[in-house]
Amino acid sequence: MVKLHDTATGSVKELELRRDGEVSMYVCGPTVYGFPHLGHGRFALTFDILRRYLTFCGLNVVYVSNITDIDDKIIQRAHAEGKTCDEIAHFYEEKWWESMDALSILRPTYTPHALDYVEGMVDLIGKLFNIDAAYETSDGLYLDVSKVEGYGLLAHQDLKSLRSGARVEIDSNKRSPVDFALWKFAKPGEPIWPSPWGNGRPGWHTECVVMSLDLLGEGFDIHGGAQDLIFPHHENERAQAVVLGRKFARHWVHNGWVTVEGEKMSKSLDNYTTLPELLSHHDPRAFRLLVLRSHYRSPIEVTPETLTDSEAALGRLDAFVRRVLNEIQDSYRGSIISGKDASLHLENFKAAMDNDLDTPGATAQLFECISRGHILLDQSNYEAAWSCYLAVCEMADAVGLERKSIPGRIDQKTMETIAARDQARSQRDYALADKLRDELVSMGWAVEDSPSGTRVHRS
Repeated sequence: MVKLHDTATGSVKELELRRDGEVSMYVCGPTVYGFPHLGHGRFALTFDILRRYLTFCGLNVVYVSNITDIDDKIIQRAHAEGKTCDEIAHFYEEKWWESMDALSILRPTYTPHALDYVEGMVDLIGKLFNIDAAYETSDGLYLDVSKVEGYGLLAHQDLKSLRSGARVEIDSNKRSPVDFALWKFAKPGEPIWPSPWGNGRPGWHTECVVMSLDLLGEGFDIHGGAQDLIFPHHENERAQAVVLGRKFARHWVHNGWVTVEGEKMSKSLDNYTTLPELLSHHDPRAFRLLVLRSHYRSPIEVTPETLTDSEAALGRLDAFVRRVLNEIQDSYRGSIISGKDASLHLENFKAAMDNDLDTPGATAQLFECISRGHILLDQSNYEAAWSCYLAVCEMADAVGLERKSIPGRIDQKTMETIAARDQARSQRDYALADKLRDELVSMGWAVEDSPSGTRVHRS
């Protein structure tokens, strides 16, 4: 069974499911007021990989990730650009999905929008107010966190420590610095909704409580997101459910940051690269492989150098696929993984993934299997090489790593040109070998030299 680090306990523990054979997972999605950056891409890739692997393990995954389409930053951007909040949110949500699709990230089972759940948020806030867990000030309603048993669980700090070092906005209206807004009274020029306490809009921390419980029910299996959401956002989500006596997430999973020269990448620090920028210069698969090569809880540095290195590794994957499909005839192509080498690599891959999603270890097994496959091809052991190919495909599919292969078979003229070139090289007639290489290129082939001879694929 898969083991994951649980932020609440601070330990790696077995994933205990609410229902046999099904995983319910909620991951906090974007606030759509700007282009997504690499930090957003990392969390989206991390949980896409987790989702894919759980599916690979035979589990039915119900995956929910929200869109925050009303927020202070959306309002500020709308004012600055002379547009409506809906126009801003709609535009940047489209840009979000364009980047997600380019990264081959599977669409969520459900994508709830905050605007569609305002009525439910008002209802939840009313219940908190009715049990005296919330109070009203001149600017809105706040949750009294002193009423929350175990507040600070995810941050691993008690309430007294959080009060003294609260990473929240100071407001003289609040009873405590860590109390947080449930409902914000209307201000001029802002979108508003009615409520029993007056017109306004909900605070950010309430939307995910309402949406996750509505779509996944109580005691859902996994709540995920980036590390910077642990406190105060996820702590405050949990607090509202606790006060109401509702079972919330069973496991809390958080990924590490993307860093720039050792500092967290974020829009607030203005040190970020957008996903559209990255995708315009690099193979989208390179970012996924870079994420796979780092443990999900560790920081990663995304640079042109690390991306170029990932692209080189992808070249190894693609070259292996091309070589297998070029050299192995149908008669050697079995339908199951039968070779000892392939089975061992696949077994080690699964063991790594089960151990707190150790993707660096798992990825190493994939590339070791590629190396072994080349050796077997050099030995003309095609059945075992094909088994390695199947194992490589299975491992890559389990984490969403796509391969590029050639379409169809190599035609007879190309095969004859390849044979003639290999003969010229063996006779050290390099002028003829270069001429034949140029002929292959003019026929639309990319040409590679290897110990076993000339290899070609469509450029």
